[in-house]
Amino acid sequence: MADSKRGAGPADDDGPALPDAVERRPREAGVRPSRPASEPGRALAETAPKPGRRPERKRRHGRERAPRTAGDHVLAYVRHQAEALVRLDPAVRRDLPDSVHRMRVATRRLRGTLRTYRTVLDPDATGPVRDELKWLAAELGTERDLEVLDARLHARLDAAPRTDLLGPVRARLTLSSAARRAEARHRLLSVLDGDRYLALLDALDALLADPPLLPRADRAPEDVLPRAVLKEYRRLAGRIRHAQEQPPGPGRDTALHDARKAAKRVRYAAEAARPALGRPAERFAARMTTVQKVLGDHQDSVVARDALRALAAEAHGAGESAFTWGLLYGREEAAAAARERELPRVWARASRPGPRKALKG
Repeated sequence: MADSKRGAGPADDDGPALPDAVERRPREAGVRPSRPASEPGRALAETAPKPGRRPERKRRHGRERAPRTAGDHVLAYVRHQAEALVRLDPAVRRDLPDSVHRMRVATRRLRGTLRTYRTVLDPDATGPVRDELKWLAAELGTERDLEVLDARLHARLDAAPRTDLLGPVRARLTLSSAARRAEARHRLLSVLDGDRYLALLDALDALLADPPLLPRADRAPEDVLPRAVLKEYRRLAGRIRHAQEQPPGPGRDTALHDARKAAKRVRYAAEAARPALGRPAERFAARMTTVQKVLGDHQDSVVARDALRALAAEAHGAGESAFTWGLLYGREEAAAAARERELPRVWARASRPGPRKALKG
């Protein structure tokens, strides 16, 4: 149970009660409510995601200068993602659309940046923060993955001919999804009310207040950032090659999932470098996004097949027909095979040397 000093999750139908430490951070990021900040509904309204709105940057030492060095650019990106994480906290508690996904992405971008730019920020100092960001991303991922799975399976049912829907398949999927998502939501709210999460926010504040910069941080971004991005790219290339060498089956599925995670890291690294490197970094990130999407759809199919196998077993145990679940399982197998056939073409385009050379200037 959460400590009563920080609030205890949902209080009524108007929205959850905010922990004091979390409620304070949106104000520090520049969000100024017109009514008292202790009013939960107003705090949620002020901090909910709004199109085109970004929080003000913190100014700890007077007027903030434009980023010039590699360290300036990396810290600016870390600060922006940390502010996004805090800004999205109330929206996640309120279960606003896409809020969990966006908070998870901010968490992953933070961790990826601290990992990729280890020649700028001391990895020994940032290691504990990276570990905690990995933990938070996993906690957010439980609910987000269920959202994606639920949408995918419902879409499969919607696309199937009515004659192929044998038994109470929609009711079974709805009940199964609701139970799993309710459990995941309860766990996530407990995490956000917990000491470990609040300690992570404090650690991010401390890192930004006194960043562990290394000597390379003082160099020009054009000298440092491309090297870090291309190092992540080489790791991705190795994982793609390894995955394509595996025979079809669980081993290849795992290898492709590892490649997907590597593709995300390359993409996030290029996005972090975009303010400094401009169009070349933007184009490179876009190429990596196409690879990530193919690998992501493949992984979603792997997860969907596991869920369909479980639903078929539940239906069989209840005396229902498992035909529909088996049919959808076969379609997911076909979808995964199609992504595997598509990958070599997508990778060949994404790995052309031109965008990589442009990064180096």
